[in-house]
Amino acid sequence: METLERKVITIETTIQAPVEKVWEYWQKPEHITQWATASEDWHTPRAENDLRTGGKFSSRMEAKDGSMGFDFGGTYDEVRPNEYIEYTMGDGRKVKVTFTPQGHATRIVESFEAEDTNPIEMQQGGWQSILDNFKKYTEAKQ
Repeated sequence: METLERKVITIETTIQAPVEKVWEYWQKPEHITQWATASEDWHTPRAENDLRTGGKFSSRMEAKDGSMGFDFGGTYDEVRPNEYIEYTMGDGRKVKVTFTPQGHATRIVESFEAEDTNPIEMQQGGWQSILDNFKKYTEAKQ
């Protein structure tokens, strides 16, 4: 069977918060529902997360006007608390996320395999917007 070589997209940010807080806000469903959107006209009404190697996660992302929505989920392949997450999305694409303490801040670098439907720039912009929302949410909760 031929394997498809996927383009990997990398996004990043630095959050003015310690890694322990960043890790907590990244993984707890009550926080995920507050930040996991790419724009103001979308929301995440539901999230479940079992952050451990072999654990599963899922969230529901919807337009606030009810016009569209989708489920986002997958399985964790490797989890190292406060350091690293690797998972496989429901469609088989891989994602890697590193959390690096930088003094009182935390740098997050997230790399994901692109899908074939939407342009690379659109995917990168959407994922970066979600990461930016995470930064905004986490920093506002000081």
